[in-house]
Amino acid sequence: MTPNKHDVSAHRKEDIPAPRLIAWELTRHCNLNCVHCRAAADRGPYENELTTQECLRILKEIKEVGFPIIILTGGEPLLRPDIFDIARAASQEGFRPVLATNGTLITPEIAKKIHETGIARVSISLDGSSPEAHDEFRKMPGAFEGALRGISLLKEHGIPFQINTTVTEVNLEEVPKVLDLALKLGAVAHHIFLLVPVGRGKEMGQQALSAEKYEAVLHWFYDQREKVPQGFHLKATCAPHYYRILRQRAREEGKQVTFETFGLDAVTRGCLAGTGFCFISHRGVIQPCGYLELNCGSLREKTFAEIWRHAEVFQNLRDFKAYKGKCGRCEYIKVCGGCRARAYEATGDYLEAEPLCLYEPQNKP
Repeated sequence: MTPNKHDVSAHRKEDIPAPRLIAWELTRHCNLNCVHCRAAADRGPYENELTTQECLRILKEIKEVGFPIIILTGGEPLLRPDIFDIARAASQEGFRPVLATNGTLITPEIAKKIHETGIARVSISLDGSSPEAHDEFRKMPGAFEGALRGISLLKEHGIPFQINTTVTEVNLEEVPKVLDLALKLGAVAHHIFLLVPVGRGKEMGQQALSAEKYEAVLHWFYDQREKVPQGFHLKATCAPHYYRILRQRAREEGKQVTFETFGLDAVTRGCLAGTGFCFISHRGVIQPCGYLELNCGSLREKTFAEIWRHAEVFQNLRDFKAYKGKCGRCEYIKVCGGCRARAYEATGDYLEAEPLCLYEPQNKP
């Protein structure tokens, strides 16, 4: 058999990047039915989810390749009965587990367990700054008030929390208001997510931002850096162009992009799929990210290290010379990379050019 050009034998183990973040969909069960959901999750039932013992084994396997932040997500992870057993084990193994929840199920008892089991931070999604805006987006009356109750309980127990916002044409005008609300509530960060039309989000494809509005939102987001309090973290996710825009704007302003001047934004890149990030499904299937639905291997058949190091899709994503179209010749490829999930959704090829990018590379074909 002819070896694949990306065969792992061509890569020394030390050349393979360690994962920095892992999003782990512990369950697809959910108490909400959000219109943009990647998982198209609802109450289920979803059969054959990973058992507690399988989850504990996988945690030990992840240690073979590094100590990434592990995002315990879903569905709604608080619907999983053993969520705190898994969170406690993750902490004990040396990881920094964080919890991604809609917030509506947090009770005083659950907040206490979140604190006791070593969960470092909780992310709660707010897609509008009022009950009307958020509940309409989430298609669930009471979701906004439920999220705020959850946030109040987190604050009572001294648990850091961040606000996540999915940005679409529908709620674009709400985003500045949500940022103001996040600051008022005492959040430590605001992360915006530009809609990727997969899962139930496909039904919102016409509500995705145009390339022009996408660019404008990211320029606005850059401008907020100087306006928020020191220590408050702004992060653009599923928006790799931001890391190109950040460097363009910094150059215009005569600034060097270093950790001292731009913090974590200086040492990360746009699309981390397969390079510093991966997604584990409720059944143990690894994907480059939750939106790029490519089966890279099952943790019921292979170890995490085997998949992370050997999967052909991961090897391809790490080879920037393999990228196509204008992404392949772009001078910002190493800091942006284009959204691989949007490329795949638009063309069927995850190495093709990002379809929502206005920038024309200076490197000619």
